[in-house]
Amino acid sequence: MPFRLSLRAGALLVMALFASACAEMFLNHAAFAQNPAPPAPTATPAPTAPAQPAPAQAAPTPDAAPAQSGAPTGEGDSRAGDPFGQNTALTAKTVVYVKGSGTWDKAFETITGAFKKINAYLDKEGIKTNGLPMTIFTATDDTGFEFQAEIPIAEAPKNPPHGDLNVGQSPEGAALKFVHRGSYDELDNTYEAITNYLDDKKLEAKDMFIEEYVTDPVKSEPGKLVINVYVLIKPQTAPG
Repeated sequence: MPFRLSLRAGALLVMALFASACAEMFLNHAAFAQNPAPPAPTATPAPTAPAQPAPAQAAPTPDAAPAQSGAPTGEGDSRAGDPFGQNTALTAKTVVYVKGSGTWDKAFETITGAFKKINAYLDKEGIKTNGLPMTIFTATDDTGFEFQAEIPIAEAPKNPPHGDLNVGQSPEGAALKFVHRGSYDELDNTYEAITNYLDDKKLEAKDMFIEEYVTDPVKSEPGKLVINVYVLIKPQTAPG
């Protein structure tokens, strides 16, 4: 048999054997697919203990009340409870007073100088005071003012003063009370707030305002003054 024919016959034999083996494998695979292996048994889960109820939480306690702001820490500190626009009535008192004028840039020195004169007279005569010192501003403009510094006394003096000093009566009538704390220079801010307050309330002030010094302007620290400002109000007329 020629060599090529024998090789071809061997190849055909190998191909036949290979085809037979593939057919057998295919049949076995088909049989396996039709009869799958039974699934492995699943493990039964162990019983779990019933969930315990969550412990009751304590009811929240209310927070502490916040600290009040603006609490006073000294004589001249601002306080939220100070009157601002409080209705009040001024009663007339016997006073020793001195008139004067000054410029705004030296207002505090001018006013305290007037009180020093009055105090010197009261000390010399042994006269008791009967109230807080006050300044009555009778005229003002952009540069200066006219004023009357007064100190109330218990009774008219037996030896009346002479010269610049006089005895008289303090103003009386309905007024609004405002409080200022701080230096005298800072009083401008308080007067601006007073003006805004009167505008909001549609109130008209008389041509006079009064400063009453809770702290002695002569002896107190300049930055820790406490001053009551009184604004006398004109009577409101009924519309029409």
